[in-house]
Amino acid sequence: MTQTISPLKIVRNALEDSIFRPSAMRQSRDHFLSPEGMGSHFGVFESFAEAREWLPPSREFDLDVLAVEYMRVRTKKVYAYDYPVMWWLDRAMRNGATRVLDIGGSVGVHYYAYRRHIEMPADLAWCVVEVPAIAAIGENMATQQGMAQLSFTTQLHGALAASAHDVWLSAGAIQYVEDGRPDRLLKSSSARPTHLLLNKVPLYGGEDFVTTQNIGGGAFAPVHIYNRDGFIHDIESQGYTLMDEWTVADRSMSLPGHVDRSIPNFTGLYFVALAGAERFEPAAARMQ
Repeated sequence: MTQTISPLKIVRNALEDSIFRPSAMRQSRDHFLSPEGMGSHFGVFESFAEAREWLPPSREFDLDVLAVEYMRVRTKKVYAYDYPVMWWLDRAMRNGATRVLDIGGSVGVHYYAYRRHIEMPADLAWCVVEVPAIAAIGENMATQQGMAQLSFTTQLHGALAASAHDVWLSAGAIQYVEDGRPDRLLKSSSARPTHLLLNKVPLYGGEDFVTTQNIGGGAFAPVHIYNRDGFIHDIESQGYTLMDEWTVADRSMSLPGHVDRSIPNFTGLYFVALAGAERFEPAAARMQ
């Protein structure tokens, strides 16, 4: 029986062919480096240092302009990928969690958006770790709106050492932190959280590597891409159990020239420290 090959697959195979590949890669690189390449990815690197050496000079996320969308839209709106986070965060708060460390939480978008849908404790302390430009905007917003529960810091490791937090939350940010791999942060933390909520994480079946992303505004950043099983195992080895996992359908990564390293969907994960896991029913059980 003769198999029919679609025209799209013929074109894709041709682009992967060694004759066409150099030209296609140059076009992909030029697009990536242009304003029209915002959101796209390019390259495979061993480290952030190697990626930064290849990239144009950039302040990465330390730009005021990158906070505009978050201020106008994301402080008021939740998306499909937010609901698992809100569900587990609500349960954590109902069980006594009052201290949240939000790694890469922009101007406090999760605090502002989630408080519209879940009841937060009166003694809540929500600390956002951000780059200086974004943290300054967030502090100003919080002061103007009288949000005394919300604070900001630019020092991740300082926040880990300064006080204990019940919840660590990072939504689409941890992969941009050079030394931010969760298992290593847990090892260096003076007081570990009971709850670990990680959303919009690029996980796949291959080996760990670093790529780069055009993040807009003329800025570029290195990005960690993680092996799924290794990422989960390393966190569980620190005394945590994976309670829930969900697909983030509207986040993906297409990597030119590396189809095997592209990711169709990002992932959300919820871990609980083993000492407190008995109070939190696994997702599989609650769906029965």
